[in-house]
This record gives sequence, C-alpha cells and structure tokens, in this order.
Amino acid sequence: MGAALLEVNGLSKVYRNGRNETTAIDRLDFAVAEREFCAVVGPSGCGKTTLLKCIAGLLRPTAGATVLGGRVIDAPPDDIAVIFQDYNRSLMPWLTVERNVTLPLRRDVPDRKQIAASSLAAVGLAGFTNHYPWQLSGGMQQRVAIARALAFRPKVLLMDEPFASVDAQTRGELEDLVLAVRAEFDITVLLVTHDIDEAVYMSDRVVVLTSPPTRVLEDFEIALARPRNQHDTKAQPAFAELRTQVYEAIVRGRSPHGEQSAPAEVS
Repeated sequence: MGAALLEVNGLSKVYRNGRNETTAIDRLDFAVAEREFCAVVGPSGCGKTTLLKCIAGLLRPTAGATVLGGRVIDAPPDDIAVIFQDYNRSLMPWLTVERNVTLPLRRDVPDRKQIAASSLAAVGLAGFTNHYPWQLSGGMQQRVAIARALAFRPKVLLMDEPFASVDAQTRGELEDLVLAVRAEFDITVLLVTHDIDEAVYMSDRVVVLTSPPTRVLEDFEIALARPRNQHDTKAQPAFAELRTQVYEAIVRGRSPHGEQSAPAEVS
C-alpha cells in the first residue's frame, strides 16, 4: 500500500437538541492508504454513516478533523465521490442514464459524452445511455450510480451500504464489479457496511467500531490473495477465520467496555 491518503484524526460528532446531547462518535483515529480498500463495520447505530458524512464534507465534526492528501476537509472535496444505499433517490428519474452520469461534471468539462460512455462501459451498461432509471432493474440503477461516481475520476470512493437494497445474486455481482473498476481506475475505497462477508471479501482492511460513543475497537488486515472471486475466496479457511474474528469483534463492540457479550444476530 502507499502512504496515507485519507486520515481521520480525533474525530468526534455530538448531536445537540436543545439541552440534550448525544455523542455519536468519539475521538476516532484511523487512516486509509492510497489505493487501499478499507471497510468499516460495527453494531447498528454506531455512527458509521455519520463518520462517512464527516469524511465527505457533508457534516461538520464537533472536534477533530478528516484530512485528504494533507488538506483538512471542511466542505465536499472534488476528489471524493459518494455512493449511497438508496439508488432510487440518488438518480434523477427524468434524466437519461447518460445525463445522470454527467450530472456532477462541470459544464465546461470537454468530452462529457465520451466520459459518460467510458464510465458506463466500465460498469457493463454501454448500450443504455438513452434509457431512463425507471426502465432499469435495481442492480442496473446502482451500476449507473457507480458510473456517475467514476465519471470525474475521484481519488477516493466512499460507499454507504451500497448493495443493501438488492438481492443476494445482484449483490455478489456488484461487489465483483466494484473490485474490477477499483483496480481499473486505481481508486482508494472506504466502504461502510453491515455485511461481514462483504467487508472481508472486498477489503484489504476491516475497521471495527464500538457502540456509541463510538471508537475503533479492532483493525484487521485482510491478507487474502487478489484477484478474488465469490466461490474460491469464500471457500478458503482463512476467509472463514477472518469472518469469525470480525463478527466476534462486533459482538464485543456492543458492550460499553468492549467486553464479550451474548451473541446476537449481525447482518
């Protein structure tokens, strides 16, 4: 891996409602190296989406900072793209697929059509430029969202539960698609997910967070060979062992002190 590209330094976020305060995340510290694929997992409600919004410049932290390439993020930076879970809301139904992909590009960017065409080809939708989102399946709509993220060639791709709204087969296909385009475009990826298998399968590292006030509990290196595929990679004993370690850490993270507690269902 390269040097640290994205840094989370002492990051805290407190939500205030009148006199009431809720600490969502508390003094988080971790870094993501250039070209690394890092997944963030943890108990439900542990502030994963809050963390992602702070990194994306969509939410101002209460304390600490997120840093991209040595610069503090205080507004949405040009070098970061975000893919959200709900593709139905992220795509404009009245725009064609091509226009959805070019939407984040500045008007003065040359070759907009060529950029859209190459981005759509990368996600397997070369023949769908003139379709509308409502004419596509859920998995295809999420491919359009991925193509749009690729269109302005970001350094960092942030993904917030990007495959939670599709069926299991489509989910596997989209996981492999992201791994392929990540390798093709040489992008650093930070994935927030509830799915342990997904985190282990896709990532170079898995960061496990605790329940609020959230902190980093574990940081696992995922030393599985690349390229990976759904059958062979997940059949490896090392995959099963890593999955168990991450699951047990999430269970511990539900306790205020990171102690072992009774197992419960984790998706």
